[in-house]
Amino acid sequence: MEAQKMFFDKSDWVPNNQTLPVIVYREIFICDDGCEEFARLFTSHGWEGVWRDGVFDYQHYHAGAHEVLGIGRGTAKLLIGGPTGKVLELHAGDCLALPAGTGHQNLGASSDFQVVGAYPPSQHPDIQTSAATAELLKKIAEVALPETDPVQGASGPLFEAWHLGDKQETDPGFASAGKIG
Repeated sequence: MEAQKMFFDKSDWVPNNQTLPVIVYREIFICDDGCEEFARLFTSHGWEGVWRDGVFDYQHYHAGAHEVLGIGRGTAKLLIGGPTGKVLELHAGDCLALPAGTGHQNLGASSDFQVVGAYPPSQHPDIQTSAATAELLKKIAEVALPETDPVQGASGPLFEAWHLGDKQETDPGFASAGKIG
């Protein structure tokens, strides 16, 4: 499994997260239908509110929750980080961990595309489609860090980057896309 972290500055009206990077996990599962595997994996690491669906075709972010998205089936091009963000081509078996405030949008997907999503305990995804107010920015900054990495549990790329700080200089096994935005 390969993991990459990406930082995004504010993009037009999308605040993104100024502290935490997006984590992109590649090829967690090599399969055509990883929906059940992702659901079991996220649940086994304490993430809740598991759902299966697609990704909205409009730019949005969540102020009250971090979110993990596992690509269970198909392929998609997702715009991450707001209107001036980065387009990621994702395939079944890939996964994204989005910190609160991070914009995301489906730009196009295969007909069989399905995502499995989940959230850390007691976090609820409020869908935001307009500029963040001072109150929403405060809410984003105060969203609790998850106690576990949704993919690897007590350790892993999310845990290392979000709890231990930026590891790109010291951990050669952790690829970084650098600052984007």
